Amino acid sequence: MTQEKTATITIYTHPDCSYSAAAKDDYLKQGVDFHEIDVTLHPEVIPELERLTGGERITPVIVEGDTVTVGYHGVG
Repeated sequence: MTQEKTATITIYTHPDCSYSAAAKDDYLKQGVDFHEIDVTLHPEVIPELERLTGGERITPVIVEGDTVTVGYHGVG
């Protein structure tokens, strides 16, 4: 029997972003573990956020392994 490695999900959020709130709510309801980084509490991550988004300050940004999703369209 093999064990599957669960990818760590990181969500870059902003408290005034309704899409960030929706993403967190959906992941919590589905029991999906994630690590949240609130960019207002951790402004030092903004350069990384901009790198992930091609220079934009957009939230949420969801990183799962090598997959980066800018914005939120529901849990897949």
